Amino acid sequence: MTGPLESVKVLELAGIGPGPYACMLLADLGADVLRLERGNPDAPTEASWDLLNRSRPSVSVDLKNSRGVELVLELCEQADVLIEGFRPGVAERLGVGPDEVWKRNPRLVYGRMTGFGQTGPLSQMAGHDINYIAVSGALWPIGRAGERPVPPLNLVGDFGGGALFLVFGVLAAVLSARQTGEGQVVDAAMVDGSASMLAMTHSLINTGLWHEERGVNLLDGGAHFYEVYETLDGRYVAVGAIESKFYDLLITELDLQQAQLPAQMDRQSWPSMKEIFAARFATKTRDEWAAIFAGSDACVTPVLSPSEAAQHPYNLARSVFTTDGPTQPQPAPRFSKTPGRIGRPAQVAGSGTRDGLLSWGVDELRIEELRARGALG
Repeated sequence: MTGPLESVKVLELAGIGPGPYACMLLADLGADVLRLERGNPDAPTEASWDLLNRSRPSVSVDLKNSRGVELVLELCEQADVLIEGFRPGVAERLGVGPDEVWKRNPRLVYGRMTGFGQTGPLSQMAGHDINYIAVSGALWPIGRAGERPVPPLNLVGDFGGGALFLVFGVLAAVLSARQTGEGQVVDAAMVDGSASMLAMTHSLINTGLWHEERGVNLLDGGAHFYEVYETLDGRYVAVGAIESKFYDLLITELDLQQAQLPAQMDRQSWPSMKEIFAARFATKTRDEWAAIFAGSDACVTPVLSPSEAAQHPYNLARSVFTTDGPTQPQPAPRFSKTPGRIGRPAQVAGSGTRDGLLSWGVDELRIEELRARGALG
C-alpha cells in the first residue's frame, strides 16, 4: 500500500453505506484495512459491483462462532482502529464491544457508525439517510418554494454527515492514542454530522438573512443568480454568480442591459429575474452555453450526468475518474508526496480470506483450523 495512512491498521466489521465508504477512504489513502464479513472463504477473486468495498481484502468471519469472535479479538491486538456500524449494543452482545477489545489493546480506537447515535431516545430505532437528515434539520431547506423537501440522494446523511465525520473522528482519536496510549470510542452519528454541516445556515438564520420558508433564499434556488436553468435541448446549466463582479460578467454574457435591471440583491425582483434568465438560457443548447462561458468567471457550468462527468475535459485532464475497469472516482484528496491509490478492485464477500489473514500474520495452519471449526464463512 502507498499513501499517508500506510502506518494505520483498521479492522472493519462490515456494514452498509457510510461504514464501507469510510473504510474505502482510509484504504485508498494507504491504511491497511481488513473487511470482516459473512461470506464464502472459497469465493473466487472476481470483481464485485460494490465500489465501496475496493482497496481492501474481504475476509469471511462468522461473529456468531466463538472461534470467529476470538479471531477478531486477536486481530484487534495489532489494529489501530476498529469500525462497526451495528445498532447500539449488538457488538457487545457478539463479544467484540469496546471493553472486550480494550482488554487486548487499550490503544485501539473504536469507531461506531450509526444514524441516531449510541445514546438517546432514538438510538435503537431503525432509519436511513432521509430519516437522519430530517431529524437534524438538514432535509427541511432542500426543495422548491411551496413544495415538499427533496431527498438529496443519500449524500448528506450517509456520506457527508456520516462517513466523513467518522473518518475525521477516528484519525483524530488515533493521533490522541499515539500520544496518550489510550484508545476511545468515536460515536459518529449521521444526525450529529449533518447538523454540524448546517453551521453556516444557522448563522444566516440567527442574523435574519435566511428564512425557513423553502426556496426563497440565497443558496436554495430562491435567487436567480444561484439556480439551475433548462436549455434549448432539454438539458441544464448551473448558475452560481453570487459576488457582484461575477454577476456583472453573467449579465454581460447573457447580453442583458445592466442599467435596465433591478439591483442584484433586490429580493422582490428575484422571481421576475428568474423568468428573464430562464427565457434567455432556453435560446441555446447546454453545450453552446458551456462554450460561451468556458473560462469565464461568470460561474456558469453544464449540469452533467454521472456518466457524462467521467468524460468531461476537466475531469479527464485531472483524472478525477478512472475507467480502467468499472468507471469510478479516484481517491481524494490529492497528496503531493504520498498519493493514495485504488489498492485493489472491489471483490466478492470472503474472496480475500486467505490472503487477508496471511497479511495480518495468521498462518496457514491457523487458517485451516478456523475453517474446520466453522469460524470462517
